[in-house]
Amino acid sequence: MGMIPQRIARAVGQFFAPRPSAAPQGPLQVLNLTRGTVLATQLTQAHTAATRRKGLLGRVGLFPGEGLWIAPCESVHTFFMHFPIDLVYLDRKLKVKKVRHRVPAWRLSACIAAHSVLELPAGTAAAARTERGDSVEMLPATASSES
Repeated sequence: MGMIPQRIARAVGQFFAPRPSAAPQGPLQVLNLTRGTVLATQLTQAHTAATRRKGLLGRVGLFPGEGLWIAPCESVHTFFMHFPIDLVYLDRKLKVKKVRHRVPAWRLSACIAAHSVLELPAGTAAAARTERGDSVEMLPATASSES
């Protein structure tokens, strides 16, 4: 009889154990496969509670090519931000569900259908012609995109 509670405890522990991430580690580049454009060449990942909570707070801006991928995430705020950003909401298959352009400070934005969001320099989504329904791909940043 003592084995059953141990099995249950082990199964519960395995269920809640962290899963290996399917996303590449380190900086990423983001390609819009539908348009053949580049959204970011140096994308940082925020996949832990601490990194998601901090987001871009404390930054004074984003350089072209930079960005932050927050997952899981279906809503963001720009409270205390010092610069506008573009938001690209993605589902689990990395399909664009919603795009918000040049979101200024002190705003809220959400997309219930999203699993993650890209925070990019203002104007990036428009320059890459990114629209709802586009498919994106995350790849490790190349050595040439890191300089």
